[in-house]
Amino acid sequence: MPANRPYVFHELTNSICSTCFRKVEAKIVIENEKVFMHKRCLRHGPEKVLLSMDVEYYKRCRDFNKPSEMPLQWNTPIRYGCPYDCGLCPDHEQHSCLTLIEVTDQCNLQCPICYAESGPHRATYRSLEQIEAMFDRVVRNEGEPDIVQISGGEPTTHPNFFEILDLAKKKPIKHLMVNTNGIRIAQDREFAKRLASYMPGFELYLQFDSFEADTLKELRGADLRGIRAKAIEHLNEFNVSTTLVVTLKKGLNDREIGDIIRYGLKQRAVRGVTFQPIQAAGRLDEYDPSKDRLTLSEVRRGIIEQSGVFREEDMLPVPCHPDCLAMGYALKLGDEVVPLTGMIDPAVLLEGGRNTIVFESDETLKSHIFKLFSTAHSPESSALSLKSLLCCLPMAAAPDAIGYDNVFRVIIMQFLDAYNFDVRSVKKSCVHIVHPDGRVIPFDTYNMFYRDDKEQLLAERKAEVAEAFGLAAPK
Repeated sequence: MPANRPYVFHELTNSICSTCFRKVEAKIVIENEKVFMHKRCLRHGPEKVLLSMDVEYYKRCRDFNKPSEMPLQWNTPIRYGCPYDCGLCPDHEQHSCLTLIEVTDQCNLQCPICYAESGPHRATYRSLEQIEAMFDRVVRNEGEPDIVQISGGEPTTHPNFFEILDLAKKKPIKHLMVNTNGIRIAQDREFAKRLASYMPGFELYLQFDSFEADTLKELRGADLRGIRAKAIEHLNEFNVSTTLVVTLKKGLNDREIGDIIRYGLKQRAVRGVTFQPIQAAGRLDEYDPSKDRLTLSEVRRGIIEQSGVFREEDMLPVPCHPDCLAMGYALKLGDEVVPLTGMIDPAVLLEGGRNTIVFESDETLKSHIFKLFSTAHSPESSALSLKSLLCCLPMAAAPDAIGYDNVFRVIIMQFLDAYNFDVRSVKKSCVHIVHPDGRVIPFDTYNMFYRDDKEQLLAERKAEVAEAFGLAAPK
């Protein structure tokens, strides 16, 4: 007689085989207080992938789901099924909260970990005409895009970098962001000063992985401590809104989570920290997915245990994509740092021993929380939403003037890869990349199927679907 299962079957979804990228059925199960994905490829056998170390938080994410917000138009038809139709197709369930436009493949670093596989050897710079067409695609999709991030490669190496910023500022983009390793900013004070002229509605997304030389060498191929310190010095001098971006590898720099948050809180220009566990895609030197993967739940636990600021009830799922995004807000009030829930009477927000935010019973409160906990926020709009939220709470101890200098935000941004890929979840992805041909593609699937020569594998998977169902062969 078969033995009883050692787990509780939670739900069924679709994933992909991490070897051949063919779609496979997947069980989500709860075992030993953890959440796993079980999947089996007929060609390559079974896989078991850890999804979460926190069962209750994993389940709670569904409570933060909200009705889908659609783009103004779709860009590709449904033909072969998710994730083979990205562009965005009508089967997607979320508009672009944040859209990346990669202006170059060139980079002045050769990072051992790089989803884009950029480096000094890739001297490809997109023309201003092509970049404008990519901006225009986002505008047609979104009307007034919430956030557009100029990325690469290293975008500051583009010979027309400031012309790109000028071009973006002429578009109806609410908030412009530049993803950078900070080398140019550290080496050129006048460059940093000129960046400040693009504020408000402008922010830097600054790579900031560690305070330790060996860790930086493992992740970035160089000891960048001096570069980062000088970049922060220049950004503080001109008060250029900055988010520190930390790529996390298990057992390497995850013990520095609290130190980086505390460092960010002391910097004049820093508005928050974003933690991104490594996505198993692109260049992955010295990275073993079987032991180096970090889940969102582990990063969240690190923030709670190490920061000294954010508590269990402060780090909440982001409603637009609750499986993969979590966020916490704090206010910097002089020398004091107060998490969002510290501003609010617990009787209003908290429910008994579970310490969960009670937004279900108050539609006005629910609406304000959904607006606040969104990836489509700049530092300025975060401050406005926070004011609005506090105003709707009768016992909120809100200061008279909350400016964006007072708001500090911590985000966990986990991207799906071939191991934890979940079709149900990826349909809610709200962080997208504009393909050079104009398609708008979720970050998760772009790095697996749509970047550079990976489209050859995608074409093979599409051809198999077409043959199996008698569809027209892909072009």
